[in-house]
Amino acid sequence: MHYINKVSITANIAKIEERIQKACVSAGRKREEIILMGVSKFVPAAGIEEAAGAGICYFGESRVQEAAEKLDGFKDKFSNVKLHMIGSLQRNKAKIAAVFFDNIQSVDRLELVAELAKYVQNREKPLEVLLELRTGEESKSGFTDFNALCKAAEKVLNIQNIKPAGLMTMAPFFNDMSNPDSIKLVRSSFRQLVKAQKELEKHFPSGENGNWHCLSMGMSNDFEIAIEEGSTMLRIGSLIFKD
Repeated sequence: MHYINKVSITANIAKIEERIQKACVSAGRKREEIILMGVSKFVPAAGIEEAAGAGICYFGESRVQEAAEKLDGFKDKFSNVKLHMIGSLQRNKAKIAAVFFDNIQSVDRLELVAELAKYVQNREKPLEVLLELRTGEESKSGFTDFNALCKAAEKVLNIQNIKPAGLMTMAPFFNDMSNPDSIKLVRSSFRQLVKAQKELEKHFPSGENGNWHCLSMGMSNDFEIAIEEGSTMLRIGSLIFKD
């Protein structure tokens, strides 16, 4: 990704905020219900610092080693920033990820839950996790159905120092979001996540050990639809960091 300058990043964030506000008004929602996350994979630390200076408090990374190297000491400068792992996490990277990140959004299998559990005991604060549900393309990662999601939820809730915080999904990607068929498939994806959240809340009511409040869904090409469908966290990269 080509890193752009401070003025452009700040201007890009302002443009996105205008679109978020407009979508919230249209959907009858409050702006404060939604977190804007900057997807900062491949973005150098300087670009991330510019975005943080412009008000972004959440950043999503997809590669553990890259994030740990470029963002070492980052939170010493920006104490209010939260770092999330949003990419597929291999078990051999779980040890670093469990210590470095505030939240692992891409928890997509029971084996990964067990692996993370080995490394969280010395954290000052619990490691927050989102369970990833596959709602779109077969090639994407994620739990494939509600029963699998329930098993993961039960396991996570029984691990000390890991705290469930919600759900994540990736809708099918379409370049042309003016196509009604594309919009229909994306809406279906988001609605599946909302339905899963409501069902999980029935089976495992929110409490001290965790909750299902976060719905991480919506990216640069479909975030306005995600807002309409109930997203509480938007993962936006190219609209922030690209020309």
